[in-house]
Amino acid sequence: MPDYIPSTAQWVRDQVELYERTNGAEGYTLRDTGMPVMIVTNVGNKTGGIRKTPLMRVKAGDTYVAIGSKGGAPAHPAWVHNLRANPDVTLRDRDEVSERRAREVTDPEERGRLWAAAVEAYPPYAEYQQKTDRIIPVFALERR
Repeated sequence: MPDYIPSTAQWVRDQVELYERTNGAEGYTLRDTGMPVMIVTNVGNKTGGIRKTPLMRVKAGDTYVAIGSKGGAPAHPAWVHNLRANPDVTLRDRDEVSERRAREVTDPEERGRLWAAAVEAYPPYAEYQQKTDRIIPVFALERR
């Protein structure tokens, strides 16, 4: 099994550790937003190591949704490249852990529905899309 490579960002390392240690009883919201997050564990595209990322908790029916916004930055977050190369992930939503497969959503109707669910869960996503020229990736995290 590959080694865990913690994020270079201290706040991400701290949040992942707290979330996992308490099964989401603590660390369940993103920093000062009060908005719930899930932890997505995947294999790094370049490193081959285990990576863990707190992402906004977006759910549409039984499907969790991951949005590659990076706050509207011009480049995708690193985890987008990881999921494209290695789509099998482990998702932690508080104390519920499930094995999932990430599927990048390209069908316009499905993407529109999942994007709407994402904006409802975390309204700043709409602003992030306006800030960037890139199309923000949408991934459906479906049970394996």
